[in-house]
Amino acid sequence: MKNQRISLPDDDHRVLPFRPRDAVPVPAPEDGGRPSATILPFRREMPQLEHDPDETGRDTAPDDFRHRMLTNIAALALTITLTVVGIWLATSIADMRRTQDCVLMGRHDCAAIAAPR
Repeated sequence: MKNQRISLPDDDHRVLPFRPRDAVPVPAPEDGGRPSATILPFRREMPQLEHDPDETGRDTAPDDFRHRMLTNIAALALTITLTVVGIWLATSIADMRRTQDCVLMGRHDCAAIAAPR
């Protein structure tokens, strides 16, 4: 099959217009044509902060540190618990599979019987 790829010369580039979501489109001209450009606001107004953000961080640092450490300990305990449960689940599924394979082979001594001491 023949290659149907269109080859463009290196000096022929296409530029696609980028229109941000908050752009204000230019109204259509009176003759019914398409708008030719998008008007973007020159500068967005930033909200003025009433206080310096660095000042509030200094007063609450000990409380934030304690809360962060408690959260880290809780996350570590949850991770360890999930790991232990996952290992237990994997070993129990492997044991059940081993027992099921033994039964399906027709053997009668598949179950582990604990002997009294």
